[in-house]
Parts: sequence; C-alpha cells; structure tokens
Amino acid sequence: MAAALVLGTVLLALVLFWTEWVPVEVTSLLVVCLLAATRVLTPKQAFSGFSDDTVIFIFTLLAMTQGLAATGVVNAVGERLTVLGRFGPVAFLVALLVTVAAFSAFVSNTVTAAAFLPVAVSGAQRVGLSKRDVLLPMAYASMLGGTVLLFGTSTNLVMSAAMARSGLGRIGVVELAPLGLPIAVVGIALVALLARPLLRRGARPVVPDAVPERAYLSEVAVPAGSPHVGQPLSEVAPTIGARPVAVVRRGEPRPPDPGAVLAPEDRVVVEGRREEIVEAAGAPGVALGTGGTPPGATAESAPARAPGAPDAPVVVEASVPPGSRLAGKVVADADLGAQLGLEVLGIHRRPAVQRLTKLQLLAGGRRRAASIAALPIAAGDLLLLRGLRERVRALADGGVLLVLSGVDAEPLRRRKALLAAAIFLGALAVGTAGLLPMAVAGLAGLLAMIFTGCVDARRALRVDWRVVLLVGSMLALGLAMEASGAGRLLGERLAEAGAAAGPRGVLLALVVLTIVLSAPMSNQAAALVMLPIAVAAAHRLGVDPRPFAIGVTLAGSCSFVTPLEPASMLVYGAGRYRFSDFVRVGTPLTLAIVALLTLGVPLIWPFTR
Repeated sequence: MAAALVLGTVLLALVLFWTEWVPVEVTSLLVVCLLAATRVLTPKQAFSGFSDDTVIFIFTLLAMTQGLAATGVVNAVGERLTVLGRFGPVAFLVALLVTVAAFSAFVSNTVTAAAFLPVAVSGAQRVGLSKRDVLLPMAYASMLGGTVLLFGTSTNLVMSAAMARSGLGRIGVVELAPLGLPIAVVGIALVALLARPLLRRGARPVVPDAVPERAYLSEVAVPAGSPHVGQPLSEVAPTIGARPVAVVRRGEPRPPDPGAVLAPEDRVVVEGRREEIVEAAGAPGVALGTGGTPPGATAESAPARAPGAPDAPVVVEASVPPGSRLAGKVVADADLGAQLGLEVLGIHRRPAVQRLTKLQLLAGGRRRAASIAALPIAAGDLLLLRGLRERVRALADGGVLLVLSGVDAEPLRRRKALLAAAIFLGALAVGTAGLLPMAVAGLAGLLAMIFTGCVDARRALRVDWRVVLLVGSMLALGLAMEASGAGRLLGERLAEAGAAAGPRGVLLALVVLTIVLSAPMSNQAAALVMLPIAVAAAHRLGVDPRPFAIGVTLAGSCSFVTPLEPASMLVYGAGRYRFSDFVRVGTPLTLAIVALLTLGVPLIWPFTR
C-alpha cells in the first residue's frame, strides 16, 4: 500500500512538473505534504530534507556566486575573451565555450549562463557571429562543465547527499572528473563543430546578415472620446504602426477584420519589432493597455526630456530568469509600474509559444487569454520595458529580470574582485579538505563576502529559493521510495527486463530513463527519483550499486534535447531559437554522452564489489 502511495505521488509530481499548472516550488511542497499526510513518512522524516547540510551548502553556494557577479569577476574574464576575436570567430567561440565550462565546474550552470549571456552577445557582434551561433552552445557548455566537479551542479551535490543516505558514501570533490572531463571535452568539441551548421540549416530562409528582429506582442486601448472611435480598423492601423492581430471587445477577442468599426474601450492587440511597439505605445488617440503608466514617465512627457538626461525614460529588453518573482504573474499585475516605476510595452515569447498565444487570443474556450494584459509571465519571456534609468538599474541589480540591452547595471565593485574570488575558492578548499563541514564553510564564505563589502546582503540573499525547496522535497521523496519499497519494486522490474543485457544494459536503461525524466522534471528531481531504482536494480543483479548511482548522477546533468533546462531557457528567447533547434543540436550530443557513460562508467567504477 505504501509503495503504491509513493508511486502515485511520483506520477502526480511528474504531471505537475511537466504541465506547470502550479509553480514548481508549490509542487515540491505538495510532495512533502502528501508523504506526511499519508503517513508514508513521519513529519520529522518528511521535513528532514530541508535541514540537510547539502541543501544549506547549495544555498550558500548560490549566494556566494552573487558576490562573484557583483564584483565583476565573470565580466573581467568575458572582456578578455573578445580579444581572441582577432584570430577569427571560431577562436572566439571555442574560447567562450571552454571558459564557460571552466566557470561552471565551480559555479551553478544557470548562474554562469546568466552572467556570460551579455558577454556572449557583445562578443559575437564584434567577431561577426549572430546570437544564434553562440548562445545555445554557451548554454550547453555551462551544462557540460557541471559534470566535472562536485560543485558543478546542484544535482551532483544533491545526489552526493542521497547516496550517503543510501549507504553508498558521498561523491568526492574530483571523483567525477575522470569521466566528467572527457564528457565536457567531447561535448564542447561536438557543439563547436556541429552547432553553427545545424542551427543555420534549421534557420528561416533569410539573408545571413539580416536576421529579422524578434516580434513583440502588445496592446493598445481606444478610450472613450478618442478620435478613432467609429473609425474602421484599416484606417486606425497605420496610425498605430504595429500590425493588428486581434481586437478585444468586452473581453472577447476577435480576428482583426479591416472593416470592423472600433468602439469605446476596445483593445487592439498588435505585433511588431521593438521600434514599432514603442511607436504604437505613443500613438495619438490610444493608450497602452499592457502595464499601465509608471510614475513620472507618461508617453506624452517622455519625448520632452533630453536624451541621456538622468531622468530621461529609456527602453530596454529584459529576460525573465528562472526563479524570478514575476514568473506566474500576469502582465498587468507584474507590479512593475507600482513598485519599480516601469511600464511593460510588449512581451516576446519563444516562437512556438508566441504562435500559441495568438491562437489563444482568437480561439474560444474558457482557458483563452482575453488580452495581452491577462497573459501570465513565464521564465524565458522577454519583456520590452520603458522607465527611468535609475529604475532600470535597480531592476538589473534586484535579480527580478536580466537586462539584455539599453542601460548599464549598477556599477561593479571591481576593486573587490580578487577578494571575492579568493573567498569563494577558499571556502570550497576548506570544505573540501574537511577542515569544516561543507555547509559551515559555505556559510562562512558568504558572511565573509558580506562583511568585506564584496556584495550587499540583500543581493546575496536573492537566490533561487525554488532550488532549495525542490532539493529538500526530492530528498524526502527519495527517502519515501526507499522506506516504502517502491524503489526496490521498480528496480527489480528493471533488472528483470535488462537481465539478458547484463549490468551494462541496465546502466544504459538507467541513463536513458534519467535523461528522459529530466525533460518534464528538474535534473535534481529526475536523478533522485532514479537513485533508489538504480540501487535496487544493482542489488537484484548482485553488483556494486555505485556505478549505477554515478551514471544516474551524470545523466541528470545532460538534458540537451529540450530547452526546459534553466540555462537553456535563459537563451531561448534571447537567441530566437525554436524547439527544433534544441532537438537538432541536442540529439547527437545526447547520443555521444549516453555512449560515453555506458562505456566509461564501468571502467572507472567497476560493477564488481
């Protein structure tokens, strides 16, 4: 009975992680609640994952990386990368991938990808590459680098703790390197060789140097008393500038009939480039209908300010990173106008989702979005924002959005860069040497960064709390699968199915299943779900379970075929990629890594005890 309850909880978690009907962190807490409410685990056991020292160390590691970003350590390296552009675009690309992978061996791959994103964009422009050529390879390099050292990804750290609980012993700091380093080298080589031709093969038929700008969706309202009331849409459209895609009347979206006469309070959903959306927002006779008007920055007053003045409104493009407090909020309720003094001019989604959005506006059914203002913001979306320069700087520093263009972020504390790097590496060294527990060493390093002025305390604590909640809940789920016998049941079935192929065949099945599960779930969750299955399968076959556990750990960081990994989501919109781009480039990379894991794991971690 307990095993059935746990398997049902796993299935429910899979569905919720895939559909995102509720936020990931809510799903994580729901898992803990179900395990405790059904008495599969005692309350103490269910909540024990949140007090695990690995969870605390992950939190301190994420917080310390804020100090590296605030002092410009990553930016300094990125600036020197562009010097290699004199040797050609290939030299720049390879240097970028190697550097990103090296940083990702020590720092979270999501943080690394976010920090190097502006560096990659500016460097690509200098050497004559498009953003499509560099951003997806950069995201993959950050994921590949995470397989080298224990600190590379939170998946490694979480699995190390889970393996210790299962009696397998923790993963050593450099234990993964003998196989992780070849994986990173082979992966980077494949990405450098294949990414550009494969991406260009799947690109839209355009002139290489004239890649079309990304299209934003926006919305303008026709207020009562507007001269456009009573006019057909065909006459109003040239005044607006952007292309109409729908007309919303009394909450009902309609196709953009050129002969339709506009009524008071109608809303016109428009699509266009950045300049066209800005023009539409300031068009006479209409009002912006997406994010309101920020304090002190109306459309009428904006042109009156001198360009470059401290109080002059600026227009920026910003990406919504994973973990942003804006994710899940609708455009109209994003609090940008009230709290940050910014207005949302438009929203750009990944191409496939952008098309779905327009279909939702025109289709019937209860779940349609009646207007752009009612669309929920998701991680990976790009927002076109307008507001005062200092407000945008505050936004860039707050971790709410990643500003891609238009304004500099808060000045970097470059004088503290060497000190921040020394504290970060020192904390890792102290924890690795066993002089202090890893969690204590990480906490000491975080406090040292704050007390020495490397990073402000408020910025240091702006970590992705979803990771902390997810890891804690998945540790509890792993414990429940072990205690209830669910993991043993699945492991025995897997061992029976792969008995003819032997331990290597079971390892292959475990690796493939982990990679498949990491698409709908997080990497950590997929690996933790598979760990008890791997251990049970090993016991059934009478072999050492450590090779299976290591294979699952490394496979959990190799989700390349979909853009659902946070590092990939960061570059999806910014690089104007399509889902098929990740399938095209990620498939040969995944096949190569599956082969490396299947062949390499038994050589380094033999099946015999």
